[in-house]
Amino acid sequence: MVPEEWIAHRREDGELVGWIRPAGDDWVAVSLLGWDVSDAVGWIEAEEALEDLGLRWLAEVWTLERPGGQPLRVRIVDLRPGRVVVQTDDFGAVDASVERFVLDWPAPPTLRLRA
Repeated sequence: MVPEEWIAHRREDGELVGWIRPAGDDWVAVSLLGWDVSDAVGWIEAEEALEDLGLRWLAEVWTLERPGGQPLRVRIVDLRPGRVVVQTDDFGAVDASVERFVLDWPAPPTLRLRA
C-alpha cells in the first residue's frame, strides 16, 4: 500500500499520475508503479517530473523477465497500489490467447519498459 506520508499528485483533470514523497528537506517523485522517477529535488521539480512522465507510458509495451523462462512481451492491464497486472501482448487481436500475471507493488525490476 501507499505509505501515509506520500502525497498524491493529480493532473488538471483529476487523474492520478503518481505521488511525491518526502526525502529529508526535499521531495522525490514516485510513479504509479511505485518507482522513484526523480532524485531528491524541490517540490516544483518533483511535480514537473510527474507531469513530464504523464500516463502515456502505461500504453507502452513492456518486458517481463521470468525465472527460467524466456522474457515475455506484455502490456499493463491493471495498476493500483497493491498489485500490477500484466498480460502477454495480443498484438491487437480480439481472439488472441493471453496469459495474465499478477505482480507485487511496487512493481518488481523484472518488469521493464521494452527497449
